[in-house]
This record gives sequence, C-alpha cells and structure tokens, in this order.
Amino acid sequence: MASRSLTCFLALLATYALYLVLGAIVFSTLERPYEERLRMDVRRLRDAFVRQHACLSDEALEGFLRDALEARTHGVSALRNATAGPHWDFVSALFFASTVLTTVGYGHTVPLSDAGKALCILYAVLGIPFTLLLLTSIVQRLMEHLTRRPLRSLAAASSSSSSSPPPQSPELLAAAHAALLLACVAVLFFVVPAAVFASLEEGWGFLGAFYFCFISLSTVGLGDYVPGEADRQPSRELYKVCVTVYLLLGLISMLLVLETFCELPQMRRLTAVFQPQWEPPSLPEQQQQQQQQPHGLVRTHHGDTVKETGGEAPASPASPAEAARAESGDGMLRRLFDRKRDGPVVSYQALGDSDSTSPTAGRK
Repeated sequence: MASRSLTCFLALLATYALYLVLGAIVFSTLERPYEERLRMDVRRLRDAFVRQHACLSDEALEGFLRDALEARTHGVSALRNATAGPHWDFVSALFFASTVLTTVGYGHTVPLSDAGKALCILYAVLGIPFTLLLLTSIVQRLMEHLTRRPLRSLAAASSSSSSSPPPQSPELLAAAHAALLLACVAVLFFVVPAAVFASLEEGWGFLGAFYFCFISLSTVGLGDYVPGEADRQPSRELYKVCVTVYLLLGLISMLLVLETFCELPQMRRLTAVFQPQWEPPSLPEQQQQQQQQPHGLVRTHHGDTVKETGGEAPASPASPAEAARAESGDGMLRRLFDRKRDGPVVSYQALGDSDSTSPTAGRK
C-alpha cells in the first residue's frame, strides 16, 4: 500500500514538472514574436529620434531614458502633462498595504527608502499570518451558512421525499452545490467586475479586465494591469478604496470556493491516493512491546475490573474526566492497531499480559 502511494506521488510530481515545462514552451512560442516585434519598433523610433536631433549624443539619450523609466516604475512620470496622483498619499498607501497583506503584490509601487523596505518586511511578517487567520475565520463562518447547512437540508429533504424518483446521493448533491457556488462567484467577482473595469479603465477591454480580475484574485499579481493609475483618473481616491474592498471580498469568495471543493468526497478520495499510508506495528512487535512492560495493574475498558497477577479485583469508579481520557485513549489505540478499514483489529484488552493478546475480528 505504501509503495502504491509513493508511486502515485512520484507520478503526480512528474506530471506537474511536465505541465510546467509545457507551459514554458507554449508561452515562449506565443509571446516571443510579439516581443521581437516590439523591440524592433522601439529601436526604429529611437534611431529616428537620434537622426532628427543630431546634437543629442547617444550616451546622453540612453542615460535620460534610463532615469525616466526608473522613475516611472516608482510612480514618478517625466511627462509635463502627466496628472496622475502620487503613489504615497494615504489612499495609495492603503492600496499598497492591502496588496502586501493579501500577497497580490502588483509591484507598481515599492518602498524607496531603506526604512520603508525594512518596515515592509516586518509589516508583511506580522500581517500575512494575521490576514490568513482573519480570512480563514470568515470563510469557516460562510461555509457553515452557504455550504454545510444547505447540504444537510438538501440531503434531509432528498431522503424524506416520497416521490417516485429515487433520492439523490449526497455526493451528487455536494458536487452540484459546488458547481453552483463556482458559477455564482465567477459571475459576481469576475464577469461583472470585468465589465466595470473595462468601462472605467481606458484601453483595457473586457478581456484585459477579466485577466486583471483573475490575476488579482488568484494572488498572482503580475502588475501589468493596475487600476487607478491612468492620467486624469476621475475620483481616484474613491476608486482605489473600492478596488481594495473588491480585492478582499474576492479573496474571501475564492477561499470559499476552494474550501467547498476540498470538502467534496470525490476530492478527498483523489487526494487520499497521493497521501502516505502508515503501516501499523506488526503483531510480533506488539508482543515484544507488551513483554517489556511490567506485569501488574492494567485497566480494561470493556469491564470495570483491574487485572492483577494473582486475580481480579473490582476497580474504583472512574471520574468523568478519567472516563473521557480513557475513551480518548481507546479511540487512539483503535486507530493505531487497525490493520485496514474493515479488517481484523488487534485486541488491547490485556496490554501487559502477552498470553492474552490475540487478534479479534472487529470494525472501526
């Protein structure tokens, strides 16, 4: 069983590596011609500019372009008519903090000072786990109201229905519910926001806006599409705040969908194929461990007696706390000595007495 699990895991690892390599090949094939074409266009424009301005040396132009492009990456434009707001006002800093804590990280705004970089590290170290804790708590509450409780109601209604069609299986109901939830999230957090961004952002288009929504809510955050960065953006501060709220709500919805799919029985069976299977200790090992234990008083949970070398004596009644601990230990031992789900179980009634240990048929 363990070798089969290891084989499946290695096959999964090889498949992932192959998927990664195929993705690199496909992206390189698609994007490289566009890159070469853009590179040639920029060189052509640069050569034409140098010919028209013979008094400007090539080295001076290179230095000016380098400084201008570096400043642009930090939010400072070299254009006279550029009216984009600063990148470190309160609203922009709030948007930057949200991208750090949610690990989206567009990269269009970065700390400039050494103190800011050190503060960003400390802020992320404390804030990212805090954000994960908050989002997980919210998602678990939503799971109870939007996934678990509706599924229980549907299963109860399906089982109690006296109509001619047979009741639906819980697995089918769970899969249908997950598909419906995915469709609702796709419409509310991808299609509708993409249409809104396409109408507000100049030059994006619906595909570019949908691409931005997916890249953001999947926390990839490439940074090629960033809302609110265009010149003369109307109501820029309010727009940035709304985008921040959208990112947080969108991440919650994505986590809700992922958690719902992870709880599907089909998904659990799939992930169980790749998980390691731990073998319980063999019977000789158990007997050897029992022989090393001193013979004496051994509590049995099948009867309130205490086994002693010379006979049996009534045991004192256990307190509720002791009974709970005994029941917990009973469950742990049962899971430890289970051979397989429906197979024989080794009795642990007489631990410490190797002569009375024998396999008995039982179930979990």
